[in-house]
Amino acid sequence: MKAGRIILRAFLIIVIGLTVGLTVYTWNARRVFHNEMPMPFGVGASIVLTGSMEPTLQVNDLVVVKAADSFAVGDIVVFQQGDTLVIHRIIEIDEETAMIKTQGDANNVDDGWISLSTVKGKYSFRIPFVGVIVNVLKSVPGTIAILALAAFLMIRSWKNERRESEKDIEALKAEIAELKGETAPDAASVEEEIRKLREELGQAVSEEENNDKIEK
Repeated sequence: MKAGRIILRAFLIIVIGLTVGLTVYTWNARRVFHNEMPMPFGVGASIVLTGSMEPTLQVNDLVVVKAADSFAVGDIVVFQQGDTLVIHRIIEIDEETAMIKTQGDANNVDDGWISLSTVKGKYSFRIPFVGVIVNVLKSVPGTIAILALAAFLMIRSWKNERRESEKDIEALKAEIAELKGETAPDAASVEEEIRKLREELGQAVSEEENNDKIEK
């Protein structure tokens, strides 16, 4: 039981640490550096917000992106336009100017030429419809809910352990008192013992009187 609580607390501490760390990291990247998709270790994630890449990508898919040194026509890439992330396919590359032209699979018009410097990376894989959950967790209420739940579970674990420790201490005290002979019987037990003694004494007197009568 104690080992389970230790594992639970360690997990909750990790959850709290990751939640706070990622929140601060992403907030700092967006507000200070205007980077809408930070890519620690060359890996990032983005959520599909429109149907421009259907049927390849669906709205609310979570797309995992990896940084790349080179790109080819046909690659699906994520690039930043202002404060918006766009997930489209490369349809043309100008290597001399380091510019690319992209277009959504479902669009009839391309996005025009964009600089490779705005490209975050190549599409690696997607997790369907997980974006809904991610959006909730990334919101301020979602972050607060995660931290509140983790704190609640941790406090509850501590209280349960303290309650069990108090019970163990009381049981140990009672056992020590019993070994020392310090426990006093309650009134009901005393009355019961007296009643039994009276019955035994009454039976003894009756038998003695009967024996006397027989001898006479």
